[in-house]
This record gives sequence, structure tokens and C-alpha cells, in this order.
Amino acid sequence: MCEAHAYVLTGDKEKRILESVDEVVFEGDEVNLVNIFGEQKTLRARLTRYDSREGKLFFEAVQRFVSDG
Repeated sequence: MCEAHAYVLTGDKEKRILESVDEVVFEGDEVNLVNIFGEQKTLRARLTRYDSREGKLFFEAVQRFVSDG
């Protein structure tokens, strides 16, 4: 079994946010990640790419816009 590592993309940069991700649950614009050690992260993001050769999940942050009018 191969676990993937989760990254957030900001422009051209990758930032690792969780290693050995075992479970990914999508709930609206949030993503809940759980790794094999029981660590959890919740992101307001969307999955943009999965690379099985490198074992990487790539996410981009979701922006919410608020109207003043």
C-alpha cells in the first residue's frame, strides 16, 4: 500500500502539509485528510492533481469573496 503526501500549491511553490495520507474526505469546499498515524488536517481547498508515481496530492486554496453591497 502506498500513501501519498499532501501539498498546497501557491504559484510555483509546493508546501508539504501532511505525510502518509491514508484518507481524503471531501465536504463542500473543505477537504479532510487523515494520515496513517491518525494526524488530521482540514483544508479549504480543492484537489488539482494526483501524481501516483511520486505519491503526491496537490491542493489549491479556495478563496471566498465577500460582497460589500
